[in-house]
Amino acid sequence: MTGLGFTLFDTPIGTCGLTWSEAGIVGLQLPERTAAATRAQIQRRWPGAEERLPPPPIQGAIDRVLKLLDDGRTDLSDIPLDLSAVPEFNRKVYEVARAIPPGQTMTYGEIARRIGARPQEAREVGQALGKNPIAIIVPCHRVLAANGKMGGFSATGGVETKRRILEIEGASALGAGPLFAGLK
Repeated sequence: MTGLGFTLFDTPIGTCGLTWSEAGIVGLQLPERTAAATRAQIQRRWPGAEERLPPPPIQGAIDRVLKLLDDGRTDLSDIPLDLSAVPEFNRKVYEVARAIPPGQTMTYGEIARRIGARPQEAREVGQALGKNPIAIIVPCHRVLAANGKMGGFSATGGVETKRRILEIEGASALGAGPLFAGLK
């Protein structure tokens, strides 16, 4: 295999896309309004990526993402990623986020502390998560604002998509309490 490949796959939250290199997964595109829009977004984010059948390790990652979106418990933290195009600060943020178990949450400030950043750098943590190219596998949806509110989510559907994934994972049953307040 040469260059980047990508494939689309249907999930309970819509048609997602997975982009990979020889080194690992470089992107997981959350659903756009249509499958065609998801495909177009992948082609914008990863120019030159070719749509193809996923090789067995990539299909295995897709199967595990689907399992997580079904059972809410599947751990994806060992799926090989290719973060070579990601700034070092963001890679540190993503490493901490990947350690958050399904159904659990952490705040932007907690991640800032864990990477050795100053508490006021929680905003930079949020910006790094907003640029996360591998949503769900790097579970930015598990990161909340300090006051227990959802915070932002840059995917189509915004906070509602974040809330839906957290509900699948059972976060509200694990003491996430005010997480869903005011989102009706």
